[in-house]
Amino acid sequence: MSIPPPSYQNQPHHPYQQPPHGHPQAPRGPQRPQPAGPVRMLITAVVVLAVFGGGAWYVWDYNTNPDGGKAKKEAARVAQFEENKKYDPKTGDCVKVQDPDGEPLPVIVDCGSPEAQYKTGERLYGPGKKCPSTYDYGIQYSASRGADYTLCFTKV
Repeated sequence: MSIPPPSYQNQPHHPYQQPPHGHPQAPRGPQRPQPAGPVRMLITAVVVLAVFGGGAWYVWDYNTNPDGGKAKKEAARVAQFEENKKYDPKTGDCVKVQDPDGEPLPVIVDCGSPEAQYKTGERLYGPGKKCPSTYDYGIQYSASRGADYTLCFTKV
């Protein structure tokens, strides 16, 4: 004797009822995309504007803010250039020589200042150049790319 199948398996399914466990669902037809309402479009526009506006503000601020970004790097570069200029005397500049017996470094000072020790004379290009006897002091510089020179000074 065979046992008849349960009665729910032979009953037709109503379209809004879940099929019993273990049975596949009937395929649904193609669904239309939901139309974008004015509120949804407004929210999308606000988000897009916020993203692009924030990015534009960041780029503008990075390039113009004196406390950061590109402007800060440029200001540091200019400050370093100005700082280095006081150690590169030109003919006629008065200098004070720091560490004259070790690694001498001429620092440009005002010629009327009591710190002024020497007045810059010639710059002799080439390795191992010696200042003529008309000068009281000389500093030789050796650069890595062959820009060797000697600075000659007279006492103030």
